[in-house]
Amino acid sequence: MGYTEMNMATKKAKEDVLVETVKETKKEIIKVKKVLPKKDSEKKVSTKKVVKEKDSTEEIQAGHESGVTVEQLFEAGAHFGHVAKKWNPKMKEYIWGEKNGIHIFDLGKTVTLIDKASEVLRKASADGKRIIIVGTKRQAKPLVEEMAKKAGIPYMTQRWLGGLLTNWKQIKQTIDRLNTLKLQREAGQLKKFTKKERVLFDKEIAKLERIVGGVAGLKEVPELVIVIDTHKEKLAVKEASSRGVMVIGLVDSNANPDQVDCVIPMNDDSTKALEIVIGEMEKAILVGRKEVKKQ
Repeated sequence: MGYTEMNMATKKAKEDVLVETVKETKKEIIKVKKVLPKKDSEKKVSTKKVVKEKDSTEEIQAGHESGVTVEQLFEAGAHFGHVAKKWNPKMKEYIWGEKNGIHIFDLGKTVTLIDKASEVLRKASADGKRIIIVGTKRQAKPLVEEMAKKAGIPYMTQRWLGGLLTNWKQIKQTIDRLNTLKLQREAGQLKKFTKKERVLFDKEIAKLERIVGGVAGLKEVPELVIVIDTHKEKLAVKEASSRGVMVIGLVDSNANPDQVDCVIPMNDDSTKALEIVIGEMEKAILVGRKEVKKQ
């Protein structure tokens, strides 16, 4: 058997294991769900419908409970952890079990913790705290940027900018440089320079946009950091923890949850699952901001 054929055979074997895992896990979760108490959000469907008719953005005023369900997360593949041998034992309390060598998250706990994180975000937004979201992995980048722009918060999708929390003075100078150059270009103040010099200014602006463009609106150090994949963004988590900045993080089974204040245990590689959770975070921030406007 050639090298290519061996790879194909290995891939097919993995797919077969994954399909079998999905089937078995779905059966088990359905059994567990039958004995679980219904969430308050499921019991009060009629009340929520009335509120929605009045205003689609006016969800919950006295505390934000997400609308995420176990079924939604399961269909999105949020229950899959990493291969069991690569897990972090500190994630044990969030693991439902193991199927075919793959850890399965307890989605009941995940839903509860999404609700908790949503409430923290709602309150932080209502209190006017500075919130930033970080997500540099391929499947998270577009979702993070879109969410941040809709919610009106700073974001990072290229790489964590070391020193954002611990060396703010230096980072602020970089941000100010970008904003100054953009204002000068828009006002036509760079036209007095030669064509070659203007090209250099454009290149500098483009470079600074990649580095600090998402946080160009920050005036002071962030007070809460949302981290998509705390294992990949461990430097951001470590820096936030060292400064006492609250961290809300999506934590997979291979990550260390110790320095994360609000843990959301789930598969952080599933695009559909990320869409659901990031979407709920956006709603929580907007609900909090709307409460401020009403005051």
